[in-house]
Amino acid sequence: MKTSDKPKGTLAAPDKPKAALDKPKGTPAAVADKPKQKDPKDAQRALLAAAREKQAAAPDPLAALEPKKLALRLGIPLLLVWIIAFAISGWIPKAVAAAVTLALAGLVIWVLRTVKKTRAVADIIRTADTPEARKEALSKLETQFDKDDPAAVFARAQIELQEGDPRKALATLETIRLEKVMPPVADEARAQRAMIHLVLGETDEAKALCEKVDLSRHKEPKSRATIAAIVGEAWARSGQAKKAVELLETIDPNDATYADLKPQLLRSRAFAYAWANDTKKMKQVLRTLQSINAQYLASFITKKKMPGGVPPKGVHPLLEKEAFEMITRSGMVPRKMEYRRG
Repeated sequence: MKTSDKPKGTLAAPDKPKAALDKPKGTPAAVADKPKQKDPKDAQRALLAAAREKQAAAPDPLAALEPKKLALRLGIPLLLVWIIAFAISGWIPKAVAAAVTLALAGLVIWVLRTVKKTRAVADIIRTADTPEARKEALSKLETQFDKDDPAAVFARAQIELQEGDPRKALATLETIRLEKVMPPVADEARAQRAMIHLVLGETDEAKALCEKVDLSRHKEPKSRATIAAIVGEAWARSGQAKKAVELLETIDPNDATYADLKPQLLRSRAFAYAWANDTKKMKQVLRTLQSINAQYLASFITKKKMPGGVPPKGVHPLLEKEAFEMITRSGMVPRKMEYRRG
């Protein structure tokens, strides 16, 4: 039968291959062949992996330390101490200079050991890109480092996140005794725990952790931006949107320094603008995220709208609505299927 002779209401396209038109009558079929839709749960898994992926791409910590500059910063003052010590008669000035020298030498050795250990952990993480490699990486972390070593604990939590087990990662991070580590390390632990709580929709727990974070302790730009993004999102989703906007707008996500952190910074801004009722900026941020990867929009869509979605706590309804419409138009979430009659 020719296409033009088909009964009214038939939706089959005339150019379909014969195999597609020979289905038994009464069998529903999609109007057009659509590309295979992505499982929305993949977006959540990608979000969890991306949450700690930045550490694997971090620069060499030994290079970041800039040994030559460090030597000048310590060497010149130490030289002045010795010049003054020799200019003053008696043995006491020399003894003081020697004590200062030994103290600085001990500090440098400790810093270098810590940095080398951090580099070793980073090297292990970089290879953990498959389930088998992650299993091997966990084994190395358990055998080559102390169980309470913060760098190793952070790395284990990252791998557990990549494995899609946020609860296990959270439990791992909780083994860090915050009162026993240096304040900046304690802040990092609080921030990473807060990030997982946010993914799980536990905004109150995230806020409680972030209230104890002191951003003034973090001078390195990328480290500060990472923690600020988490703190800002926690504030935005727990009733402090204005405070969150003020913090997040101190960091330009388009700055090349934050290239690998841009999605995370934009995600936090989207939450902040939504709860601050700045719809225009919220939509701008969502469009930017969509242009990077439409999967990032899944982090604003709750389980009520999409299988595998996020918990609804702290997700603004308008933010979810806009993100859902964008992600639907992108083809990642199927629209309502249309059928033809045979």
